[in-house]
Amino acid sequence: MTRMLIVDDEESICFSMSEYFGLHGYRVDTARELEEAEKLIETNNYEVAILDLRLGVAHNADGLEITKLLHERQPEARIVVLTAYGSAEMEDDARRCGADAFLRKPKPLSQVAQVIQGLIESPSKQAVKSA
Repeated sequence: MTRMLIVDDEESICFSMSEYFGLHGYRVDTARELEEAEKLIETNNYEVAILDLRLGVAHNADGLEITKLLHERQPEARIVVLTAYGSAEMEDDARRCGADAFLRKPKPLSQVAQVIQGLIESPSKQAVKSA
């Protein structure tokens, strides 16, 4: 079973994505803040993660910190950034931090699932480096 991490400060988004991907065979963990995500990354291995860039009203781009941390600790994990605050500069930053895909909200969950499936089925980051 593919293990997925979803990080978004909106409870309704965490819930709907968790339900959707759970029904599609994923084992889903959710976090709504930076510290919670860090703890999950330290104790679990993820094949894929969906991360929002902005967590809470006072934070700017905590999602980039989580992207960087996950990429460093679990370089094989595929990372999708899903944000309402997308700019070309933000997308470049996210990709530099290790994101594999950058999607703008709102996005139908079926389209998010297609992107994730494509990432999971493509050769892993590590396979390319070690081949």
